[in-house]
Amino acid sequence: MLKRERQAYIVHQVNLHNKVLSASLSSDIDVSEDTIRRDLQELSEVGKLIKVHGGALSLAFNDITYPSKKIYSQDNKKIIADKAAGLIKDGMFILTGGGTTIVELARALPVSLSATFISGSIPAIVEYMHHPNLEVIVIGDKLSKNSKITLGADALSRIKSLKPDLCFLGINAIDLNHGITDNDWDVVQLKQAMIKAAKKVVLLSISEKVNSVQPIKVCDLCDIDMLITELDSNDPIFKPYIEAGINVT
Repeated sequence: MLKRERQAYIVHQVNLHNKVLSASLSSDIDVSEDTIRRDLQELSEVGKLIKVHGGALSLAFNDITYPSKKIYSQDNKKIIADKAAGLIKDGMFILTGGGTTIVELARALPVSLSATFISGSIPAIVEYMHHPNLEVIVIGDKLSKNSKITLGADALSRIKSLKPDLCFLGINAIDLNHGITDNDWDVVQLKQAMIKAAKKVVLLSISEKVNSVQPIKVCDLCDIDMLITELDSNDPIFKPYIEAGINVT
């Protein structure tokens, strides 16, 4: 793979998954981690990504709010957000994770909606604050500067004490055999706690992440209730997931 092709692949993976690990890129592309680190440094210097220890973040993590021009596949995420917003009814308690699709969900909520939203995602919380009829509960007290989400024992403890009607989670990867996977250990702990706490778990994902795998397992397919993507549920890609018992919309 030429350097130009390699760096294009890296940028695409960063935009798709929001975060990438140097070790995973090294394995995927079959080059040394030193080569990956040099690529990440060069791409950071020209403003293509944010280089961090052990990997890189998408530019969407550079601000508290997500500028539209920096959101990967934003049109598709808006479609997903509109579908997800239709599930929320007045009086519900809603638990949400972080990520750009969750922020699009926050922006898609009807002005008339009266519900309680619980989150540790700073960008999502900012969007909820703009809504005139939402109650907002913030969980956790230790903030990840990179992902702008609360982490740690306090966040986990508060999540375990909840029983929300719905939990909306953005995901990094879903696969029939490997389930739901991610590449951030701390975020995985949060997602696992959220899944256990909620009465119903809804995953939000662009279809490009379907049939993909990341290094750390979040849960099995049987632990989720619904998958929402931008595609029609009759798309052939979803047939095995529907057969596995997942409601796809």
